[in-house]
Amino acid sequence: MKGLIDLFFTFSKIGILTFGGGYAMLPILQREVVETKKWVTDEELVDYFAIGQTTPGIIAVNTATFIGQKQRGTLGGVMATLGLIFPSYIIITIIAMFMKNFSESPILQNAFAGIRVSVYILILNAVIKLWKNSVVDKVGILIFLLVFMLSVLTSLSPVLFIILAGFIGVFAKVKERRQ
Repeated sequence: MKGLIDLFFTFSKIGILTFGGGYAMLPILQREVVETKKWVTDEELVDYFAIGQTTPGIIAVNTATFIGQKQRGTLGGVMATLGLIFPSYIIITIIAMFMKNFSESPILQNAFAGIRVSVYILILNAVIKLWKNSVVDKVGILIFLLVFMLSVLTSLSPVLFIILAGFIGVFAKVKERRQ
């Protein structure tokens, strides 16, 4: 029971500290579940995030579900998911009650502009940390460059990038074993 409560409160803390959606949650997830709790490795977190992006639903919720399930089975997945969404539910409910009164406030608009900038920096920091563990060989560099160029130059779905990267990874490993 203690482990389930720990999952709920850890993901509640992540949920309450996150502004900007699933990608903004990545640095906080990395710090909490990889560095502090040691529930998953950097590589597993990247894998869960990739799977979470390609499956229906919200990336952060899917990722929380995967981590919770790994720790405590199905009930752990449920508790991690509930922990993650509970703060957002409360905050959104409170904001919705007052939003009409304050939505045009220059102070509020400037605050959100500042928050957006900090979220971008946090995402960049998480990308740099995860880069070190993910792009470790020539194949990783090739996949990175290919996906980066395709994402900048086309409007293809990120799901296609992940599928393409998976095929390249499998092909490279099969080719490596044959040599």
